[in-house]
Formats: sequence, C-alpha cells, structure tokens
Amino acid sequence: MAIIRKLNGVEPKIGKNCFIAENAAIIGDVIIGDDCSIWYGSVLRGDVNPIRVGNRVNIQDGAVLHTLHKRSVVEIGDDVSVGHNAIVHGAKVGCNVLVGMGAILMDNAEIPDNTIIAAGAVVLSNSILEPGVYAGVPAKKVKDGSAQIGESAHRNAQGYMMYKDWYLNTPEKE
Repeated sequence: MAIIRKLNGVEPKIGKNCFIAENAAIIGDVIIGDDCSIWYGSVLRGDVNPIRVGNRVNIQDGAVLHTLHKRSVVEIGDDVSVGHNAIVHGAKVGCNVLVGMGAILMDNAEIPDNTIIAAGAVVLSNSILEPGVYAGVPAKKVKDGSAQIGESAHRNAQGYMMYKDWYLNTPEKE
C-alpha cells in the first residue's frame, strides 16, 4: 500500500479515479486532481510547502516533487507528464507539458502551457520560459512553440490515462 501520510495536521487529498502505486509516497500538503497516476517509487513531499497537481497528470516512476521551505511551491497544470526520475523542485508547470526523463525543474521556474522539457534538461531557478521545446544543461530553447508541441505533450498524458486504467481494472493477483 502506498505511503499517504498526514504531516503537521495536513493530510494529502487525492482526486477521483487515481492510480497510486504501492510504493509511492505522498506526504503532507499535497492535492492531486482527478484521473492522475502516481507511479512506482515516486515521491510527492509536501512537508515544507504545498504541492498542487492538476487533472490527468502522470508522475512517473522515481520522480520527486518537493519545495523550498516557505519559498517555493509546486504547481502542475492539467494533462502533464512528469517523466521517470525527473525532479520538480518548487516549479510551476502549465497544462499540456511533458517533462522528460531525468529532467530537473528548479525553484520558481515557470514552464508555460504546451511545452516540452527534454530528457536530462535542467531548468534553472527563476527561469520563466516561453512555449517551446527546451534541452540541455542549462536548458535552452531548441524549438519555438506550436500547436503540435502542445498536442504531442497532451497525447503523452492521454497514453498514461490508458496505463492507469490497466492498473485500476486489473486485480493484483490474476
């Protein structure tokens, strides 16, 4: 069973029709929207400031969401994929965003709607991005924003809706 832990009088709130992996950890001031999936080994640690996750978001295996004490919050919009082993540390992420595997979003960075952060990219603290595709260390824009980029990120999130349903609708012991 997942670790869902009340801390300092604040209990995580999880929306309807969510899949939470058995070894995920959700602690403290965390609110998760509807139809989300929180995958194996992921940690959402709302112990020092809030974490807010929209609807139809997938936080993939090994990802970590955390903040700075009273100095940053995590806000994730709707239809977002946070890739395997990514770190979102006090960043704000818009809707229809793909955060690639191993990417790092630092405190007070702002990722707009319809954006892709490539695998391994590092978005520095206080960066305010424009829509597009970003790659590298530190992350630089490699492609301007377009409807196609937003649609691609959205499709990724929709794929995880299907995976989530597999887990919700399959008994643990077949």
